[in-house]
Amino acid sequence: MRAFRLAVEAQDMEAAVALLADDVVFRSPVVFRPYQGRAAVATILRAVFRVFEDFRYEREIGAPDAADQVLVFRARVGDREIEGADFLHLDENGRIGEFTVMVRPLSAAHALADAMRAELEAG
Repeated sequence: MRAFRLAVEAQDMEAAVALLADDVVFRSPVVFRPYQGRAAVATILRAVFRVFEDFRYEREIGAPDAADQVLVFRARVGDREIEGADFLHLDENGRIGEFTVMVRPLSAAHALADAMRAELEAG
């Protein structure tokens, strides 16, 4: 997961996307159905990258060699502060096979949903 964190912090979305499994499953904090596949998740990650301001990972939870890791982050969406966590699971090939995001507070989740909807509709 260190490679993913470093890619995101370097704003290198291509490197981050390259760490995703072809059949990655992404669970969003703002939509019910998961997104499936690298292309779909890459679209979401690129949009999130444009929507989040002042994004930063604050800590990592999990053993460095474990298949399951959590990256805790903070960011802004407009005037809303958002706190969240990326739950990442590596598949048998060492790629991110499952990616679940949770955010708080509810008002920030609503702001994120609105901003993502607008970003994806514009794209």
